Amino acid sequence: MTHSISPLLHNNAIKNLKLDACYDRTFLENGNDIIHKFDNLKLDGANVTVPHKENAYLLCDKARGISKDIGAVNTLVKENKKIIGYNTDAPGFLESIKSFRDIKSALILGAGGTAKAIAFILRKNGIAPTILNRSSKRLIFFKENNFQSFAWDNFILDKYDLIINTTSAGLKDENFPLEENLLNSLMQNSNYAFDVVYGKATPFMKLAQKNKLQSKDGSQMLIFQAVIAFNLFYQNKFIPKIIERYMREASFL
Repeated sequence: MTHSISPLLHNNAIKNLKLDACYDRTFLENGNDIIHKFDNLKLDGANVTVPHKENAYLLCDKARGISKDIGAVNTLVKENKKIIGYNTDAPGFLESIKSFRDIKSALILGAGGTAKAIAFILRKNGIAPTILNRSSKRLIFFKENNFQSFAWDNFILDKYDLIINTTSAGLKDENFPLEENLLNSLMQNSNYAFDVVYGKATPFMKLAQKNKLQSKDGSQMLIFQAVIAFNLFYQNKFIPKIIERYMREASFL
């Protein structure tokens, strides 16, 4: 995605760790070409952005860790001539909400690859996720994996400790990820809000602040998932806090 600051993060870590490497963007029009592109560019590692995370999972030689549950990969690493897929969104998100206390339930808005990652990592850590999406078509995966899920037209208002926006609403527009009055009602009965969008005060975030929720945007998730991905590129040889420091220097996040 053109708004991504990932090249700044990774290249500053590369420079300060004195590594012979470069991290750059590559446009991918067809998700089915992802492995062909990886090989043609002679890459040793890559991050994958929406909407290609599911394609990356299907096409890599092997998926590891929580990516096997999610069915979405955001990090590819060349290992012994094989391309291995990982998902760093899930642990990155979990790290970013560590300051949120006593969360028992969460409502996830959206049903894409990021929503899948967050749903699985929440459930693995004892937090009950509910998924709410505009249409029911993309909820099939969640229903098959025994997540409570609703489309807009059959949603039953309930109370959730944490509300998470995984959609792109507010990134390039002033839209809410859900009808404003309904979202406001949900926030009035919540404690925390999280928006995966970063670098902009989205309508979702403004409404969360209006309702006095403790809230975070996606900047911390971006940092933490990037640190994990960077270390995967280098077989986990670096101290994560050192990578994080260099990435924060580049981003001011």
